[in-house]
Amino acid sequence: MSKRIALVLGSGGARGYAHIGVIEELERRGYQIACIAGCSMGAVVGGIYAAGRLPHYRQWIESLDYLDVLRLVDVSFRLGAIRGEKVFGQIREIVGEINIEDLAIPYTAVATDLTNQQEIWFQEGCLHQAMRASAAIPSLFTPVLQGSRMLVDGGLLNPLPIVPVVSSHCDLIVAVNLNASHQQHYSLPVIERPPAVKKRFDLLLDSLGSRLPFRRKLAGEDDTLLPTPQPPNPWLTETSADPQGQQPAAAPQAPGAPKSATGTVIVDNVGPASLLDLINQSFEVMQTSLAQYKIAGYPPDILINVPKRVCRFFEFYKAPELIALGREIARDTLDRYEGEGR
Repeated sequence: MSKRIALVLGSGGARGYAHIGVIEELERRGYQIACIAGCSMGAVVGGIYAAGRLPHYRQWIESLDYLDVLRLVDVSFRLGAIRGEKVFGQIREIVGEINIEDLAIPYTAVATDLTNQQEIWFQEGCLHQAMRASAAIPSLFTPVLQGSRMLVDGGLLNPLPIVPVVSSHCDLIVAVNLNASHQQHYSLPVIERPPAVKKRFDLLLDSLGSRLPFRRKLAGEDDTLLPTPQPPNPWLTETSADPQGQQPAAAPQAPGAPKSATGTVIVDNVGPASLLDLINQSFEVMQTSLAQYKIAGYPPDILINVPKRVCRFFEFYKAPELIALGREIARDTLDRYEGEGR
């Protein structure tokens, strides 16, 4: 007899694609998803699943190459780098017009009301509006105005919304945390991308950040705010002199620490390259801490941890890799759980 589960899908930007792999692994093993609560990308994936359109959504996002993603970026000059009308317009076409109360299973999307400084649960009304409000990532997507309320990403207050499913009377609560810090052995599968097109995408992200008032000055740059190409991995940068020309003190390095071709030790995650990076890194730090409190307060029966280091918050072109990673982590986690004889 299959177990009925309440599924909690956390926020984490592009890492939310991993939720698809998790759902596929749960269904492959015969678990019955009886209700869903989600935040940000968790609300989007969960809502599309509850509407029965997840295979269509997956087919669309896996078909997107760099140029396709570029075409979906509708740059905004107010309250966010991207309006999101193209992206969510496509999601509306996939899902159609449907209300939450008409979904096959109970569903909750969590957003944050900036006006009244409180958490909002969408459990009825327009599914599309609920998903759009829950996923209005500050600095990236523009907020949703609803009457006198300004709604943004639910991860601002509750990145892992376990509470909405506590009273669901399911056999198990399964939570997917996209902000884990201690899953060092997992990494994204390697899928080759056209380098010329990838460079254009990276330049666009730089441009979005450099239009904002602050961008980190790299060694050798002048003070202009021009978009600058990122290194192949923007989270890895060689140690360099500070603006006064003083070399930073060398930190103790473990044997085998990664080095560049010149022998310079590569420092991991040295800091934001733009205001967009700064805001999103700050947002992720906050979400990581909040998620830990939510897990401690309402421990789920099964916790599936996706490491936050596997990709940047806004790398939405990595759907195939992230779906595969979500499936892999879910498989390992469920193997351990089922191996304990539960």
